[in-house]
Amino acid sequence: MRHGDKINNLGRTKSHRVALLSNMATQLITYKRIVTTLAKAKALRTYVEPLITKTKKVESTEQIMHNHRLVFSHLQDKAAVKELFTVIGPKVAARPGGYTRIIKLGIRLGDNAERAMIELVDFNEIYGKGKGEAAAPAKKTRRSAASKKKASESAEEKAPAADASPATEASTDSE
Repeated sequence: MRHGDKINNLGRTKSHRVALLSNMATQLITYKRIVTTLAKAKALRTYVEPLITKTKKVESTEQIMHNHRLVFSHLQDKAAVKELFTVIGPKVAARPGGYTRIIKLGIRLGDNAERAMIELVDFNEIYGKGKGEAAAPAKKTRRSAASKKKASESAEEKAPAADASPATEASTDSE
């Protein structure tokens, strides 16, 4: 019986599965997207997203070094860890999870396996539409609606003052 056993073993032993996921995570971090089978992509998502979350905790230098060591223990690749903390980490700092996207690609000829592309969400130029800049994490505040009204009223008062200033427009003759 396999009650409560939610891990997909991928038809491999534990050591082989850990090596497979580590190598696939390294390639995903390096190339930002990889094509694999759907089952491996889903297993990789649960493996790599906690590693990406570890790059966001930057309270102290000890915390950063500790997270570097934790991630390195999973990936065993210095270049991938450096890429993860210097390039990917700042870009996903504002995102509250869901760093990867899985897109189904159809079946593979030969063995009829479902193929899928797994990619990092913030590194796709097609779907991103200019969200590539690193954003500061959103601050959670408990401000009332009254303070928002005051801010909008003060902005409206400043707007007519800007209209009152003399406009400097250059006129061109097209005749």
